[in-house]
Amino acid sequence: MSILDTINSPDDLKKIPRSDLPDLAAEIRSLIVEVVSKNGGHLASSLGAVELAIAIHYVFDVPHDKIIWDVGHQSYAHKIITGRREKFHTLRKYEGICGFTRMCESQYDSFTTGHSSTSISAGLGIACAKSLKKENNKVIAVIGDGSMTAGLAYEGMNQTGYLHKNKDFIVILNDNDMSISKNVGALSSFLSRTFSKKYLQDLRKEFGEFLKSLPKIGDDLYKFAKRSEEFFKTFATPGMLFEAFNFDYFGPINGHNINHLIDILNNIKHLREPVLLHITTTKGKGYPPAERNPIYFHGIGSFKVKTGNCNNTKNGISTYTEVFGKTMVELAGKNEKIIAVTAAMPEGTGLTEFSEIFPERFFDVGIAEQHGVTFSAGLATEGFRPVVAIYSTFLQRAYDQILHDVCLESLPVIFAVDRAGIVGEDGATHNGLFDISYLRNLPNMVVMAPKDENELRQMLLTALSHNGPIAFRYPRGTGVGVPIEPDIKPLPIGKGEILKKGTDILILAIGHSVCESLNAYEKLISEHGISSTVVNCRFVKPLDTELIISLTKEIPRLITVEENIRMGGFGSAVLECLSDGGIYDYKIDRLGIPDVFVDHGPQNLLRAKYKIDSNAIVNSALKLMGRI
Repeated sequence: MSILDTINSPDDLKKIPRSDLPDLAAEIRSLIVEVVSKNGGHLASSLGAVELAIAIHYVFDVPHDKIIWDVGHQSYAHKIITGRREKFHTLRKYEGICGFTRMCESQYDSFTTGHSSTSISAGLGIACAKSLKKENNKVIAVIGDGSMTAGLAYEGMNQTGYLHKNKDFIVILNDNDMSISKNVGALSSFLSRTFSKKYLQDLRKEFGEFLKSLPKIGDDLYKFAKRSEEFFKTFATPGMLFEAFNFDYFGPINGHNINHLIDILNNIKHLREPVLLHITTTKGKGYPPAERNPIYFHGIGSFKVKTGNCNNTKNGISTYTEVFGKTMVELAGKNEKIIAVTAAMPEGTGLTEFSEIFPERFFDVGIAEQHGVTFSAGLATEGFRPVVAIYSTFLQRAYDQILHDVCLESLPVIFAVDRAGIVGEDGATHNGLFDISYLRNLPNMVVMAPKDENELRQMLLTALSHNGPIAFRYPRGTGVGVPIEPDIKPLPIGKGEILKKGTDILILAIGHSVCESLNAYEKLISEHGISSTVVNCRFVKPLDTELIISLTKEIPRLITVEENIRMGGFGSAVLECLSDGGIYDYKIDRLGIPDVFVDHGPQNLLRAKYKIDSNAIVNSALKLMGRI
């Protein structure tokens, strides 16, 4: 029996001799690689956090003590240790365990973390609640993978520093070369190890008083060191930054030395004021392909364990993201005003090639979507055409900036909204099911969605030709496979197109749902003898009201289809259009996502479950026709 087979809870882990913990770490890594190679997932980040997860659960009393993993995709080892080992093979599968921490999944998941940089704010809230309830729980926030680049992390630190008295709160900065600094070597590790002893902390304070007592030069020496107890570390670590927020800073230390981690955590867990422990880890640790290419293995589909090569499922068809990236390069070669902006996702948004060809016109703002949008607004005021490429779910974080800094003055900022609709295995925190609803209500904003990858190219040029805020949303995954026209032509703003003509049913669709509607058209005519008109509306705002009104006067039944929440979405926009046009007595069925969060699973399965696929459109038509 392996060591891992004996562990079903953190209590079981504490029974393992410390000498066996490195072997346990190797077994956990092997399981993570095996499962992710089949299911896909965030591999490199979780491999880098294995020893940290073991050490935290070895030292602290979880779930009495609370751990927040930020971002939650580095929590695979935590999930395995906390009773989910036997279910780990279901990772990211439909009705299996989530790829992120979820409060509804386990009592050991203290906070749901799909987006980044929330842990310090949430952790401080939990710590304050525990203090008010006179409870003595420790709260540990593990923040990494670039999460310290977001402003929210510093807002949380600022408030923590203000409320620092008697707050049992530990922040562990998992620095894996995608965070704030590099490992600065053995001296810092030595200092952090010795300074974590309580008597040496007292000694540092006494030394500070000694410095200030020196005649003539004492005050100058003390001011130069900022805080005398951090004198040596000031020159070697970023500790002064965190000390300025009233955190006791320790580090950086090697995050793969389990015994060292356990010693440090045992030393600092008794402190009653906020502590920041800075550890350095190797992203992809223990799996050579991931260590060599941690960006590629950050989020990956299924792959061959022996080589690390991905299993090819694209069938030669480019993804929407790839088409967007190549079109950006093509158009930027003709227009020097085009600028690309992304938030820590150059690979994910297809902008790597752009960044290499036009480095002076590419800006990665880090995990700082709010800043990225306002930064782009500033560029737009000076005559540039910034294209902000951000996943739908992350663009939500910059909503106020879109409203106040872009739309209010109608600045020509272009939003390329990637991963719109159902994203699949990443689940509820990553599905892009709200962008139509949260963008279409903003004055001056134009919202559109392509039916295929060729139309995506047309919409990018349309956006660049428009003098105001404009967004186009497109799904995750491969395109339809249509031919790519070499000459890109802009689309007339607010005009849809009739793809199929029939008399029984009117189907109005947007984005990916157009493909589902065309499939439904074929089924309706061949299997049921029902003819339908299928319209690719292209624009959610402004709608082609003239076309819609005219067609509803000819065809007595209407279906709207969208891969977005129904409330306030495309179907709502059509209802508003009909109401404004004085059309009230009409048979309508709106297909879209109901008032729920969609969990993880294959895209096609979820589309069927929430009745937005071609079969659902057929059933809707049959109901409207009185056939079922």
